[in-house]
Amino acid sequence: MQKFTWIVFLLLFSFFLIKRHSQSSPTNKMLVTTDSLIKPQGALNFLVVGDWGREGKDHQKPVAYQMGEVASKLNADFIVTTGDNIYYNGVADEYDPLWKASFEDIYTAPSLQKNWYAVLGNHDYGKNPEGEVAYTKVSPRWKMPARYYTQTFNINGNAKQQVRLIFIDTNPLVPGYYKHSTLKHTVSTQDSTAQKAWLIQQLELAQKTPSVKWTFVVGHHPLFTATELRRESDDTRAIRGSLRKLFKKYQVDAYICGHDHDLQHLVNTEKTQYFVSGSGSEATDIGVLPISKLASKEYGFMVFSATPKEVLVQTINHEGKVIYQTSLKK
Repeated sequence: MQKFTWIVFLLLFSFFLIKRHSQSSPTNKMLVTTDSLIKPQGALNFLVVGDWGREGKDHQKPVAYQMGEVASKLNADFIVTTGDNIYYNGVADEYDPLWKASFEDIYTAPSLQKNWYAVLGNHDYGKNPEGEVAYTKVSPRWKMPARYYTQTFNINGNAKQQVRLIFIDTNPLVPGYYKHSTLKHTVSTQDSTAQKAWLIQQLELAQKTPSVKWTFVVGHHPLFTATELRRESDDTRAIRGSLRKLFKKYQVDAYICGHDHDLQHLVNTEKTQYFVSGSGSEATDIGVLPISKLASKEYGFMVFSATPKEVLVQTINHEGKVIYQTSLKK
């Protein structure tokens, strides 16, 4: 009888451990590891990478290699970077040697010699943020004409079917940065009220333009994140409070960002879906939220493939594995 009791106890304890593990590691259920990269016909394809410029260190090179492979397979049209482009404090100017060490000498694949559309991260604000804007005139592929700007892309060459990307600078929207020892001098030069007025204008225009099938906003800081230290941090709450109502009012399809060094897809009850692609060279611990569809501590990037009725989003790690696939549909 005593032996039977011990067997039952061990079975129950094993069941408890399995159940606890499954609850504490729900992201495993989200991962769909495969070598099968899907290439939709007639799609506008672009890669999204964030938080990457480390002079090739901490997996930046293997991520860059896989970006080149994927861009080649999909014949990618362009690349989007979600900020923290040059660690740790940005660049001194457009001629800073870090451009060569962290960008030009890393993303060397022929398929990555396309336009790179960039936004500024908090680390880019350390020295001279205007140096990244000015680099647009030096590099044939770096495209940051201003700290916030808009680009419209035709789907399969059709000007009646377009994707509009609105690139914003989220740093001036974080009140704490105006007191930050390193950032306050560069952030204080910006007019966040003027940027928000411009953003509203761009969102209204996108909503009223029949040819625009998809509207994406690209910034650095997330509105929602499963990264435990930043779920309700001052910067996350500030960005959410500043942008969420606008996204809801103007029916933004997706907000794409970085800042957190992981890969995430979050979906709540509103139309806007949230993507975090911030592990281009560093990956850190992450938890999970009820709205998490993907929450992965892996080095990697995302690729968006847009057709008029559907946007396929695929997440690829530094080994070239497709770890997650989802789609937005009209």
